[in-house]
Amino acid sequence: MNTKKVKIGIIGAGKIAQIAHIPQWKKIPEAEIISVCDVQASTAESVSKKYNVSSWSKNPDDIFKNEEIDAVDICTDTQSHKDLAIAALSAGKHVLVEKPFALTYADAMEMVAASEKYDRLLMAAMNVRFRKELITLKSFIKGKELGDVFSCKVTWFKQLDFSHQGRHWLFKKEKSGGGVLMDLGIQMLDASWWLLGNPAPVAVKAKTFNYSSKFDVEDTAFCMIEFENGAILNMDVSWSILAEKETLSATFFGTEATATINPLCVYKKLHGNLINIVPTKDENSTLRYIRSYHNELKHFVTCIQQNTRMISNGREAASRLQLIEAIYQSANEGREVLL
Repeated sequence: MNTKKVKIGIIGAGKIAQIAHIPQWKKIPEAEIISVCDVQASTAESVSKKYNVSSWSKNPDDIFKNEEIDAVDICTDTQSHKDLAIAALSAGKHVLVEKPFALTYADAMEMVAASEKYDRLLMAAMNVRFRKELITLKSFIKGKELGDVFSCKVTWFKQLDFSHQGRHWLFKKEKSGGGVLMDLGIQMLDASWWLLGNPAPVAVKAKTFNYSSKFDVEDTAFCMIEFENGAILNMDVSWSILAEKETLSATFFGTEATATINPLCVYKKLHGNLINIVPTKDENSTLRYIRSYHNELKHFVTCIQQNTRMISNGREAASRLQLIEAIYQSANEGREVLL
């Protein structure tokens, strides 16, 4: 086991880096941020000063060539992920990539191939997996507390302000790879599929809408996925559905129990009564969000130091993109797609 501090280089100093990544890296004693890089030099400089990071750059090559850096945390727009990840891996760095992992399944597999060629770790930053209640639910499902899970329903409705969409890469397909499916959908798909045990998908039927956006990405999507074990997953995601507040929920239906998250409850029938067997106090939404990133980054460091099995690896991330592409195909062609 290697107890040496893992030295981190961050590429992309925008919102997600400042809100989630950098503050949590600073709380992990086993890691140290060595340098911050952003194409906007003023951003890189101001962020490095704000978080007391000793160096900054606007050129990613400075990160790749820095022999002190062990791992690179990529927090840029999706279109740049493949080239940055492959460059970092070829330079001998371990790599963490923010979601969406890549623009396409083909790009993701190129990243995976580079990881294997250069024998470096490649992790997808799927922080939803690292929420405390999902980790607990995973153990319940694995331990058959729910019996056989035959259906899952996941929803994430989060209203976005479209007034600035012309200036944001998220709303431009060539930069983001897609709309709400690549933003909210990829996270819900990843977490629920992981909780189900990653069964092979056999069919998908989907419908997308674009009522609020002036650009070429969907703002709402509904889909159903069938797996080889007979289980089904229904997923609804939207940036524009009118709701009183942001809605993030998941329900797993099993032969012995039903589980929900946000908060976590597991309902079983005991002595003729339906009982929630998870009476523990739930964290508030802000804590769940922040701690999921902390747990994710800590796991990445642990995998580097101890060579332990990675929970969210590049090959799994690629499989998510492959299924997302099938969802888009179904929506575009107006038919069920067999896999």
